[in-house]
Amino acid sequence: MNEERITRRRFCSLTGAAGLAAATHPLMAASGSAARLRYILGSCMYGTAPLEKILPEAERTGAEHIDIWPRPHGNQREQIERMGVDRFAEMLEKHNVKLGILTHYDLGPFKLQDEMAVARKLGGTMLICGGSGPRGLKGKELKSAVKRFAEKMKPHVAAAEEHGVTIGIENHGNNLIESPDSMRWLAEFAPSPNIGIALAPYHLPQDPQLIARLIEDLGDGLVHFYAWQHGKGAMKKRPKEQELLQMPGRGSLDFTPIMAALDKIGYQGWVEPFMHPVPRGIPILEPLSAVTEEINRSRRYLEKCAKRA
Repeated sequence: MNEERITRRRFCSLTGAAGLAAATHPLMAASGSAARLRYILGSCMYGTAPLEKILPEAERTGAEHIDIWPRPHGNQREQIERMGVDRFAEMLEKHNVKLGILTHYDLGPFKLQDEMAVARKLGGTMLICGGSGPRGLKGKELKSAVKRFAEKMKPHVAAAEEHGVTIGIENHGNNLIESPDSMRWLAEFAPSPNIGIALAPYHLPQDPQLIARLIEDLGDGLVHFYAWQHGKGAMKKRPKEQELLQMPGRGSLDFTPIMAALDKIGYQGWVEPFMHPVPRGIPILEPLSAVTEEINRSRRYLEKCAKRA
């Protein structure tokens, strides 16, 4: 683990050099506060259901914040576009929910700047996307490519700093930032605390010790955590009970070492119980109340793991 990098990130997050980030970033909790699970609700878990029906479910899932997804996984970002930002802000206030994340795999890492302004206006503090670039690299070639990616991201990270938001790069399959090494190097080369890893165990070997070590290695470079395992995958239509194996507590992945690693690094960020249905854009279960029940079942499992950790 690169102690110099960790020290720099922690120093920046606690000093005037990154005062705006520290003041607005949901992961920056008060010094000495106990690690706890802070949930965020992914809008796409409800498919393309109207926001009026999704927002009341947030509190029922223990979440104070919502992660807004666009097509093809959901269409809630498009709903906001149609109704207008001001109307959506009114809805958030009515249902006592805050915007946390705008997810944008459709835009990628180099076209997020307009959405940063939207997030800032709505009080959101993170945008998540994949890490595009050459695929299938290893060793020195991979390290060099990740360093080039970090350099290319500098103007976008500067814009994120200006808007008080963080860019989360998910380790999405078939992307440059996919493997554990690529994530470690991005954390090392990150030019600012305003960019980091949105970790999805789904896209990793289903080894809880490997994932736990990666979390410890990432340290402050971990800015979001998807509570999501591979199960039988999310690329082919399967019986619903097999699709649901992606959810924590259903598949074979033991989250106890993972929760222990999050606690060890003092992770203060969001935990997002998650899965993808097939096809994309449908709720993970019907009716919508069953989606909430499934998220709560996973939440109870995660909390048991955290207690055992």
